[in-house]
Amino acid sequence: MKSQKLYSYVRKAVDDFGMIEDGDKIAIGISGGKDSLTLLYALSGLKIFYPNKFQLVAITVDLGFGIQDLDKIKDYCKKFDVEYHVIETQIADVVFEQRKESNPCSLCAKMRKGALNNKAEELGCNKIAYAHHKDDIIETMFLSLIYEGRFHCFSPVTYLDKKRLTVIRPLMYVPEMDVIGFAKRYELPVAKNRCPVDGHTKREYVKKLVRQLVKENPGCKERFFTAIMNGCYNMDK
Repeated sequence: MKSQKLYSYVRKAVDDFGMIEDGDKIAIGISGGKDSLTLLYALSGLKIFYPNKFQLVAITVDLGFGIQDLDKIKDYCKKFDVEYHVIETQIADVVFEQRKESNPCSLCAKMRKGALNNKAEELGCNKIAYAHHKDDIIETMFLSLIYEGRFHCFSPVTYLDKKRLTVIRPLMYVPEMDVIGFAKRYELPVAKNRCPVDGHTKREYVKKLVRQLVKENPGCKERFFTAIMNGCYNMDK
């Protein structure tokens, strides 16, 4: 995927759901993975030509899993003239050593989001951009269906009352394969943290399940997404 196609996907999501308003200060959560680095590239490019003017800051929550080389990410942010902050935490120790969670992802995500929200608020941001792409949305729907018994997915735009922050998901129309291709084409400085359960989660199980369904039923992924758009987001497009 080339940059112009990425901008097109993101512009459509931003316009369809009114994600960005004039004067916004948006924090981007940078995990070090391909998704968040692609989002930073997309919003930095969109900032140049989008009619609503906005600011960007990048924030990494260091979970404490060990050495995560963030130097290239710092340089990457500098390239786009985006202010970069790293929050040091002991989340890994709390989740895996102190609490010894059998389902660590839930607590880890909650603590990570809390740290990110607090820092965004401290920096005067009114919005946070998450890097959830199209496949994330489909997988989340299946997770909800299988484990919660409901047809549900996170919203493109979510207002957090307690923090007075709005969460936006500008990559929602971008397929994961396009993100993978984009990261390779533009040699994004991926620096993933070393989570010991990476690749062994319920989400990974659902990812494989969707992959199998697509293999047996070509085109069904698009139909899943259409169902989510109509059922969860009440879109007629």
